[in-house]
Amino acid sequence: MQNLVIAYLMLLRPKQWTKNLLVFAALLFVGGYHSPVQTTLAIAAFAAMCLASSATYVFNDIRDVERDRRHPRKRNRPIASGKVAPVPASIIALLCLAAGLGVASWVGTGAVAIILVYLAMQLAYNAYLKHVAVADVFTIAVGFVLRAVLGAVAIDVRISGWLLFCTGALALLLGFSKRRNEFLTVAEANTTRESLAHYTRTSLDALVAIFAGAAAMCYGIYCLESDTAKKYPGLIVTSIFVFYGIARYVLIVFSKDEGGEPETLLFRDRHLLLSVLLFIVSAVLAINGLEVPFITS
Repeated sequence: MQNLVIAYLMLLRPKQWTKNLLVFAALLFVGGYHSPVQTTLAIAAFAAMCLASSATYVFNDIRDVERDRRHPRKRNRPIASGKVAPVPASIIALLCLAAGLGVASWVGTGAVAIILVYLAMQLAYNAYLKHVAVADVFTIAVGFVLRAVLGAVAIDVRISGWLLFCTGALALLLGFSKRRNEFLTVAEANTTRESLAHYTRTSLDALVAIFAGAAAMCYGIYCLESDTAKKYPGLIVTSIFVFYGIARYVLIVFSKDEGGEPETLLFRDRHLLLSVLLFIVSAVLAINGLEVPFITS
């Protein structure tokens, strides 16, 4: 019984919910956590995205069950391994979808609209775009940007375009790092993910490097030129941990050929985890008035 419960829980891919923490970006950078109302709305938006994304994961697993059984890691997923049957999995997915939209409607019509756009993109991704090189990773990256936008819409604040650029670039870094790992570890690329057949190791190495630099540059500009940065100049301190985290991640990707499961890598590598924690602490301090003597507002 316990194993069955674990299998149903893993069906929802709770590890992937770490992606949805981007919903809290706006709350963090505007200091909205001081407001119980804004905090509640952000938590609700996070829950709505977790439920909606889990629904898409389940539907995708049902659709790709035969393909997943040929993949060295995905063959262990609940549906591919036979631990969970497609029918009860479909019911769970529908319940998650309904609950996600219900929670989003409580947050507001803007949240519902973003969730619907996210679901439409996932439908297009699973139907076609995931088979097209570059388009596959860009679709995933837009999903990350939508998470950040959802957080801003939920608490009714504006978000800097530079922060969205940084979010997208980071997502592209993670996405192309994952494709690189798959390219190196999956023997039969054309039977597990068609888009891999159109990549080369050289192109994936270049794409990882390009978007690592782009993410660092965008965040650096955000820390200097955004309205938030001009209001809270101490925010520049957070860039140290962002740059370090990016450099550490790129080192792991190229030296150890990892990156296939970034959500797992975050908790396995102490440097990455510490970078994230120090980033959050320094951001909170900056929003609460941290002053850097040699930086002007």
